[in-house]
Amino acid sequence: MVKLLFPLLAISTAVVCYIYFRPPPPLPELDYSKWWGPTERQARQDRSVRPFNVSFSKEMIQDLKWRLQNHQPFTPPLEGVAFEYGFNTDTLQPWLDYWADRYPFEERQEFLNKYPHYKTNIQGLDIHFIRVKPKVSFGVQLVPMLLCHGWPGSVREFYEAIPFLTAISNDRNFALDLIIPSMPGYGFSDAAVRPGLGAVEIAIVFKNLMRRLGFQKFYFQGGDWGAFVGSSMVTLFPEDILGYHTNMVFSTAPTVSALTAIGSIYTPLIVEDKYADRLYPYFMKFLPNIVQETGYLHLQATKPDTVGVALSDSPAALLAYILEKFSTYTNMDNRYLADGGLEKFYTKDQLIDNLMLYWSTNTITTSMRLYAETFNKRVADMRLDEIPTPVPTWALQARHELSFLPPWMIRFKYPNLLNATMLDDGGHFVALEMPEVFANDVLNAVKAFRDYHHSNLEV
Repeated sequence: MVKLLFPLLAISTAVVCYIYFRPPPPLPELDYSKWWGPTERQARQDRSVRPFNVSFSKEMIQDLKWRLQNHQPFTPPLEGVAFEYGFNTDTLQPWLDYWADRYPFEERQEFLNKYPHYKTNIQGLDIHFIRVKPKVSFGVQLVPMLLCHGWPGSVREFYEAIPFLTAISNDRNFALDLIIPSMPGYGFSDAAVRPGLGAVEIAIVFKNLMRRLGFQKFYFQGGDWGAFVGSSMVTLFPEDILGYHTNMVFSTAPTVSALTAIGSIYTPLIVEDKYADRLYPYFMKFLPNIVQETGYLHLQATKPDTVGVALSDSPAALLAYILEKFSTYTNMDNRYLADGGLEKFYTKDQLIDNLMLYWSTNTITTSMRLYAETFNKRVADMRLDEIPTPVPTWALQARHELSFLPPWMIRFKYPNLLNATMLDDGGHFVALEMPEVFANDVLNAVKAFRDYHHSNLEV
């Protein structure tokens, strides 16, 4: 035993030194004004901020209804199978019938326009965003927050949370001025015309968007791709971000992956017992779930344009492809329900609103290209997850979110982690599923960020 002690101590010391004392990689060299739009427009740049309205044309609606009503017969599901093989086709037709015959297009268009929409051209792309600026009384400070969605979501995810986020309270001396952009290539935002616009580059576009709106410093909230953009932004521009709230904590750093795997041998080394089942058994449950549920990611990271042909041609395919993710990523157990559990958590109108932002703009292909532009060697070689950022950070970890990191491990990347909220419920689309819970956590985070800066005399 004594003979083993010294080798173990040496290995442990080496691991600790590797984790805590090795220098981080340098920041990558990036073009902060790279032009992503058509070259011919570069000579006549429009820097105006223009009002915009969501509009569903009669021609688009008529064509959509025809496609929904004239699809090929669906292959019946296997006996006894719910959503394990994907969207159960026995429950698909009622969704298509509702979209074609009962979804109130004019009413939903009016609903989508309930908040002010705008567009402005950033680096050659018309970027769409919602801005909600509450009226405040004397003594209440308006503070800017950028909210960033992911795939297969959209700005629609935040609609129910906006009233809570912008509420005025006697308990707070601030209120949020919300800027909610559509990601480039999503919904009403232009897509790049040449390769290379990944999450890192979108962080630059959105930083420049906030500059256009007059904000030198701001708060950031993001989940899914919004978390990738947010992580990039707080790494590249730590002086610009006053605080970072994320509802999807992740890390691709080798150290985190290695430590997580080591936890399979002795779980208490990594995570508290009450949260252990979110990550372990790692090789028997966590990794198999990831592999089983991320086939779409591999497809979109390699051949997005191929699958895009089918999804942009068939609204039935688009609905099945996207809503299957809303089912499983809300709760993995929904795989074992014949209806996918979708209406346990959302309404048909909520989910079809989101589909309309893809269908009416024909942006499903361009949205999926973000996977190919980010999950590649060029971005991996930047090693951004290995560069700590001083930005104060707050994590919200829903019970059924795909990714999970214990707080001590989050601090490798975010040493100024102020809090990690552990929810006993909720999934990947927590802003849509639990809007009040989500909003309250964001507001608590902003208060903590402000207190942090005041105590450090930084703001």
